[in-house]
Amino acid sequence: MKFTENAHEILKQRYLARNKEGTIVETPIEMFRRVAKNVAAIDFFYDEDVRQSEEKFFHLMSSLDFLPNSPTLMNAGLDLQQLSACFVVPVPDSIEGIFNAVKNAALIHKSGGGTGFSFSRLRSSGYSVRSTGGVASGPVSFMRVFDTATDVVKQGGKRRGANMGVLRVDHPDILQFITAKNSEGAFTNFNLSVAITDKFIDHLENTRPFSLIEPRTGDIIETVHPAEIWTAITQSAWRNGEPGLIFIDRINDTHPANHLGEIETTNPCGEQPLLPYESCNLGSINLANMVKGHPPTFDSDRFSRAIISAVHFLDNVIDANKYPLREIEETTKRTRKIGLGVMGYADLLIKLGYVYGSDRANSLTKRIMQYLYGTANEKSIRLAKTRGQYPGYRKDPDDKRIWRRNATLTTIAPTGTISMIADCSNGIEPLFAIVYNRLVMGNPVPMINSLFKQMMTPYGGVSEQLATAILQNKGRVQGLDEIPSELQYLFSTSFDIPVHLHITVQSIFQQFTDNGVSKTINLPNHATQVDVHSAFLTAYHMGCKGITVYRDGSRNEQVLST
Repeated sequence: MKFTENAHEILKQRYLARNKEGTIVETPIEMFRRVAKNVAAIDFFYDEDVRQSEEKFFHLMSSLDFLPNSPTLMNAGLDLQQLSACFVVPVPDSIEGIFNAVKNAALIHKSGGGTGFSFSRLRSSGYSVRSTGGVASGPVSFMRVFDTATDVVKQGGKRRGANMGVLRVDHPDILQFITAKNSEGAFTNFNLSVAITDKFIDHLENTRPFSLIEPRTGDIIETVHPAEIWTAITQSAWRNGEPGLIFIDRINDTHPANHLGEIETTNPCGEQPLLPYESCNLGSINLANMVKGHPPTFDSDRFSRAIISAVHFLDNVIDANKYPLREIEETTKRTRKIGLGVMGYADLLIKLGYVYGSDRANSLTKRIMQYLYGTANEKSIRLAKTRGQYPGYRKDPDDKRIWRRNATLTTIAPTGTISMIADCSNGIEPLFAIVYNRLVMGNPVPMINSLFKQMMTPYGGVSEQLATAILQNKGRVQGLDEIPSELQYLFSTSFDIPVHLHITVQSIFQQFTDNGVSKTINLPNHATQVDVHSAFLTAYHMGCKGITVYRDGSRNEQVLST
């Protein structure tokens, strides 16, 4: 196997197994064998060929055609055996319930998972507390407890704790929540999102008053102009990228198992809506590998094999998992959700000669995602015939069809470190820059896009002088005479792509995705608050389930920088 120097370093730091003395005791190939063996062992309980599945899973990962989420690579076959990346923990409106949620989150972080919380059920600040005669301090004050606890517990010693905090737009404390991260360094362990309702958008666009409702009683506390809330959201998002938005009614309306309860929040990166006490395991197919021939074409046969094997793999992970809480195991096995997605999307387009966001690229994307979803669905139905349908499916005596094995099949995740291992572009993002610095474990790591280096070989390669020139050009290759015009055309970066095309790409992926789509709408530093306003409303009207914007340089520290 050929790994980049950066991939080797990441594997050594976070993924390869160690002995009690902390010494690495496996190679990357042995890591893939460990994971394949552990996950394939589940086939024994379904009277299936364990050895055959082990070889299939091993080839799937060692070819870098597919990688599961980080906890599976880190923990499968080891004592911890916690394989899921994302969890949702409910936060009820009582001191006992709140601190029980803090404890549960600590157990999840310790095992390597990230947590999502909705604070929408907590009574508003100033609401009287009958048992003590005092007044409630509100959701934001309790969020500080969760934030501090996350600081104390590092995820398995390998992953920094991560949380999503969500508050409904009609909560009386919504303005306090929106501005909670306006000071840099506040709530560093949280991503924040406002749960936007259809009613709010309707009142905003028709300039009608909007009611804030006390969750404890259902009473209207205050009637406000929705533009006041909206302006606070767009201003804060312009200032530092938060809060994001999740369109909570759309999420619940399209949830395949919405009869089981209401979804209130998502995982930390926002792409995986989950029921209370539910988890999901994710994995991504490397589209950069799905190219064959000269001239290059999309390799649909290889893609099909990867999809079928990945669905089998992810379904096995549900049974192989050691869950941090009994309630999570029960809820997860009731729906058996999996989140199969893609990475290397920008690389695929470059290899095929398509420009990100172009009509040709978008047409190809629809075909790829339609094929992915259809093939995954067929495989899940086949698994249901031999293993059983997911227990929480809606039972209807008149409905004779076979329900699939998994309530949800697809999720587009950000694929941060696994895309670095596979040396491909992140998720469905365009290239951030051709030369850039990336923060890894708090340290800046210089990166040059490997596909660009490869395609520059006939033109003399990428010298240190050229790399410096690209970095000084904000990581972009446009306008540099040393670079052929056709490569300048193909290697467009986030800031070369208009905002509406970013959102168009996200909406196309969302059409064929059960869960959500992780996509950052990168804005140049000179973008205005009006640009944020426009992006948010465009995402809503184009059918997205959420949106995150980030204006370059709006934080002192950012993961990717030029």
